[in-house]
Amino acid sequence: MNNGALVISLDFELLWGVFDKVNWIEKKEYFLNTRKLIPEILELFKEYNIACTWATVGMLFNYDWDDWNSNIPKILPDYDNSALSCYSYGRKIQSKDNLAFCFAPNLITQIKDTPKQEIATHTYSHYYCLEKGQSIKSFEADLQQSIKMAKIFGVDLKSLVFPRNQFNEEYIIICKKFGIQNVRSNPTDWYWRNTESNSLLDKIFRTGDAYIGLNNKSYKFSEKSVAGDLPLSQKASRLLRPYSSNKKLNNLKLYRIKEEMTKAALANEIYHLWWHPHNFGNHPKESLNNLEQLLIHFDILRKKYGYLSLNMVETGKLIAD
Repeated sequence: MNNGALVISLDFELLWGVFDKVNWIEKKEYFLNTRKLIPEILELFKEYNIACTWATVGMLFNYDWDDWNSNIPKILPDYDNSALSCYSYGRKIQSKDNLAFCFAPNLITQIKDTPKQEIATHTYSHYYCLEKGQSIKSFEADLQQSIKMAKIFGVDLKSLVFPRNQFNEEYIIICKKFGIQNVRSNPTDWYWRNTESNSLLDKIFRTGDAYIGLNNKSYKFSEKSVAGDLPLSQKASRLLRPYSSNKKLNNLKLYRIKEEMTKAALANEIYHLWWHPHNFGNHPKESLNNLEQLLIHFDILRKKYGYLSLNMVETGKLIAD
């Protein structure tokens, strides 16, 4: 491979990604902003010819709570921390007032119909693969349900992103069994290794790394962190953190990403940028502006160095060749 590539993956979750951390009643505007932003992000991707993988929580494929109730897998994760179970949570909050925060079939269709967009899986239930109480059997049932829901929409799932970056190597064989060809793995920095613990020290170093540090986030196409053939492990490089009202910090964050992209383009390396669509929910206008600044910089690199835009399934095909 003679050209580097920008790979973008988005963890599309809505309420299912944060239900254990927020009260949905207090976050109505936040999630409504997120829904409005997704078509605008897609328009930007079309304008700049950007490929993207949308790792989608399978529950979003449902149309309403009746669908949700009829699509519960037979084997569920039995987390020691019951507050992590979206099934327990979902049974309690069913209301017409929160449909838009829990289900998104129309948005999924819009993503599917936009050029260069891949719909991947973020598991069916935002499944926590390293939490105590879950098991390989419940993970398999969860993945099967994701595949079933996606097929109804004409989507053949080929890539997976583990929720909250709880990368479980033991589950790679299950991914392979059901046709998953690519999984996103974590950065190799020490503060990304124990994502289930999410200690204060880890958080401090992850946040600081967004602004200062070595320019070492990109990597060659041949690099894989999981041995063997398929599925391939595609290492994340950088989380695009939410917009900051501190302009100096915000500009420093964007400058760092641009510099990392430039380094990747010059070295013919992969630079894998990821975030959640809901990260734009508090400052939608400013967040879109930040994204466009990054895409403008990417476009300069594409024209100057032949830098590519690839989604995960496209990247996987190039690595496997």
